[in-house]
Amino acid sequence: MEFIMKENGFTANFEYGTLHISGNEEFGFRPYQLLVSSIAVCSGGVLRKVLEKKRIVYKDVKVTADVTRNPEGAQEIQKVHMHFIITGSNISEEKIEKSLAVTRKNCSMVQSVKDSIEITESFEIIEG
Repeated sequence: MEFIMKENGFTANFEYGTLHISGNEEFGFRPYQLLVSSIAVCSGGVLRKVLEKKRIVYKDVKVTADVTRNPEGAQEIQKVHMHFIITGSNISEEKIEKSLAVTRKNCSMVQSVKDSIEITESFEIIEG
């Protein structure tokens, strides 16, 4: 990966397109947003694969992420709490709990930060 400095941040060109990164939201994604997005989307993608392998039928999965940052110093991320909203019919809470445990172990982003950022999860099932 190559990151090119611009007046108000950096850009990186990828196959999908150009990513603009800046400490100022007016000029690009903030670094902490990208880190939290990586954790949440990696977890959501792994959960999708786990649900499919377990043949758990679902219609939709949404992930929200609450972030706790250190108010002093560098404002580093201390905690990310992800809440998974799974829509489907006849989905067992026990199966989702087990699926999230497998997800946690297999998400490369969670495994990369688990010793420095507290990662927690919760979920709800919406019948539909």
